[in-house]
Amino acid sequence: MSLLSTLLRAGSELHTALEKRPPAPSVSTGSRAQGNAELTAQPGADRFTPSESKEDDSTRKVSKLAITDYKKSVGQDLAFIRETLRHKLAEYNMPPATAIHIKNDRQGNIAVEGKGQNPAFARIAGDLNVNTAFQDAFRRMSVNEPTLHFMDNALKLGKAYGVNNSLLNTLVSENQQFNGLQDLVHRYDSLRRNAEAVSLTSAYTARDYALSFNARA
Repeated sequence: MSLLSTLLRAGSELHTALEKRPPAPSVSTGSRAQGNAELTAQPGADRFTPSESKEDDSTRKVSKLAITDYKKSVGQDLAFIRETLRHKLAEYNMPPATAIHIKNDRQGNIAVEGKGQNPAFARIAGDLNVNTAFQDAFRRMSVNEPTLHFMDNALKLGKAYGVNNSLLNTLVSENQQFNGLQDLVHRYDSLRRNAEAVSLTSAYTARDYALSFNARA
């Protein structure tokens, strides 16, 4: 997920730049208004912070994101995947605490891996590949979870450092009607594809997605 790493690094550099910026010179009470006007009018005085109105607009639209609802939606798929695997472990008489790694192989089929060479992993994978509900849930997770992970991290960084994430602002529409999870997923995927074209590096794809967890947890 090279784009996400780049975004987080950019946010860190932005915060460092803001910390290194020299404090504004103090002015007398009588000339404070005039000084403020001069600072506002000075071109290039602050290359990182947009005008107050634009900053407020970005903050306002991002603050309206239904992040809790997005998490619930993704959480439902994750719960279904975990429950299905729990039943499969019981079906093949495997310990419920068995650690499992779920991913797509090169052909796009679901593969199941775990510690050791237990033949039950291959049999479980075979069952999952004919389970349409499981395949649909895993497919949704592979595109929804990375987008949610990015947004959640961006919001946390913004809250911690008091700066806006320009990529998150780009993802979010001014019209909240178009800020459903699938809308945001589509825009995030488009941004990753553009980043791949610009950097000529391999971008993250849904096929690279994997889940590792204890089905009993």
